Amino acid sequence: MAERLLIRVMKGGNHAKIVTLNGKKITKMPTSLENLTGLRSLDFQNNQIFKVCPQLSTLTQLIFLNLGNNFLEEVPEEIKYITSLKKLHLFGNRISKFPPGVCDGLQNLILLNLNNNKLTWLPEEVGRLRSLTYLSLNCNQLTSIPRQLCFLKNLSELYLNYNQLSRIPEDIKYLKKLQRLSLARNNIEFLPEEFCDLKKLRILDVAGNIIQIFPSGFQDLKLQEFYCEENPLFRKEPIIADQQEDLWNLLEITARFIMNQLEEKNSFIMHAIEEYPDIKNKISKGKRCVICGKFFLTTWLECVQFVSPSETWKISKNLKLIPLRVLLCSQKCFSERGPNIFGIA
Repeated sequence: MAERLLIRVMKGGNHAKIVTLNGKKITKMPTSLENLTGLRSLDFQNNQIFKVCPQLSTLTQLIFLNLGNNFLEEVPEEIKYITSLKKLHLFGNRISKFPPGVCDGLQNLILLNLNNNKLTWLPEEVGRLRSLTYLSLNCNQLTSIPRQLCFLKNLSELYLNYNQLSRIPEDIKYLKKLQRLSLARNNIEFLPEEFCDLKKLRILDVAGNIIQIFPSGFQDLKLQEFYCEENPLFRKEPIIADQQEDLWNLLEITARFIMNQLEEKNSFIMHAIEEYPDIKNKISKGKRCVICGKFFLTTWLECVQFVSPSETWKISKNLKLIPLRVLLCSQKCFSERGPNIFGIA
């Protein structure tokens, strides 16, 4: 049947640019596709295809390929030879894996839609899709995302709704062009501090997770839309941390001295630290106290500060205050905190 339908397309010659065989109950892709060497768009959506034909790899001018709502069980290996491909739709299949090397030839791909499949993991090679601007992985079974995905420097839209993610990698800070991020209905407990480096982010959806508190720089994001309903956010109530005497070990005392001297541009310390890369790496993980502004390393009090969302944000209904995680360096600073900062028991 598919061959007959394709023959009709080819009656006018082998120069067809667009082929649409949508919803024709096709079970097998026609091998005569290899005759359509100038094909630019191919749509086999809503059929019953289990496997693509090898001839697909000969369509070296193809830009758009839609194999959505079929019975594929893996990303077709043949597509790695279609180096011209820019938009690939594989939604609504049974895909659970990527064959090795399948991303190698897709250097021009800008859109990848893998919604509604059975993916439990993504290969590290997804980081090779250098031109990708739109990636949608809604309704899969992902428990994590590889850090390599965070190096897709052109990515502007990322959709990961309805998965099983528990955390977001700190390397997300490298998605410098990310404008829209959807993480709704996962198992995410917190967003990393590095999340606040997403200066281009405009739309964020984290509804239906288990987030209680957001990172301290969150209010500085230039969001336009923010959705966080159905999360167990901290409420503005007097929750007081246990009062403990400050006892710092020698490492903490030394680290605080070095970090605060570096902040004051002490030339001797700045020069000396270059000779000790291990120490330099350790103090690079230091935190700044929200009360006194000084640096500390491993000893702190975790508190929550409540801030009002920006008036320019479109937000979830009934969101009045956003709980932010702030760190204090000592009990002394805790006793000097303002009325809007609470300890976390």
